[in-house]
Amino acid sequence: MLFLLFKIRKFTFMDNLLERITVDPNICHGKACIRHMRWPVEVIIDLIASGMSFDDILGDHPELEKNDILAALAYAN
Repeated sequence: MLFLLFKIRKFTFMDNLLERITVDPNICHGKACIRHMRWPVEVIIDLIASGMSFDDILGDHPELEKNDILAALAYAN
């Protein structure tokens, strides 16, 4: 039962994260972006792949939030 409750909470958290991902044909040619900003998910993933930590990304780009990065990773998954 506890495992099932954990799975439900995990999916709810993931669903909430994915709500941060938006697709608008007028923003970044319709690519998946973070919260209607001109931050494509692929750019966030590239920053992580280049070796930047969450703190590095958030320090360089204060308009982003930790959950935006988590949302990009969840979407890429």
